[in-house]
Amino acid sequence: MVKPNDHAEEAKTEAALQRYQERKRYTDWVAKMSPAMRAYHDHEWGVPVHDDQKLFELLSLEIFQAGLNWELVIGKRAAFNDAFHNFAIKQVAAMDEKDVEQLLQRQDIIRNRKKLEATITNARAVLKIQAKYGSLDHYLWHFVNGKPLVNRPKSRAEIPTKSALSVKIAKDLKNTALRS
Repeated sequence: MVKPNDHAEEAKTEAALQRYQERKRYTDWVAKMSPAMRAYHDHEWGVPVHDDQKLFELLSLEIFQAGLNWELVIGKRAAFNDAFHNFAIKQVAAMDEKDVEQLLQRQDIIRNRKKLEATITNARAVLKIQAKYGSLDHYLWHFVNGKPLVNRPKSRAEIPTKSALSVKIAKDLKNTALRS
């Protein structure tokens, strides 16, 4: 005869086993991530992007991350998408000082005036890049001849904050009036 507590104990054991298997599936540093960061890791990190709007979103989020934690930015991602018209480049480029003032009142985003203004300025610069190169995608991917660089870090410590290539791209972007 099965006692009611036997099912509860079995469920606890099953849940513990499931958590263990999930942790084992990842390297130790990924297993410790929040669900939002793990979803980013599993579905976006290292996945080539060729959509200008998505590239602009990622560029913008990286700017908001500067000096902060990426997990904080990922946690505010939906709010940033709402605040910046889902990073529709033309709409963001049309934003003005009044919009910045409204953004500064929002509690759900990072309220740094310089970063907010940089996002708008960068949207305008992306429009220039699109006019000159055809797309932001073409412009960015030409730095790697259209082929993704593959790195396989085993820990967070192995993930560089910058590289010779990232410095080169950043310098070139600044020459096109992008701000950070």
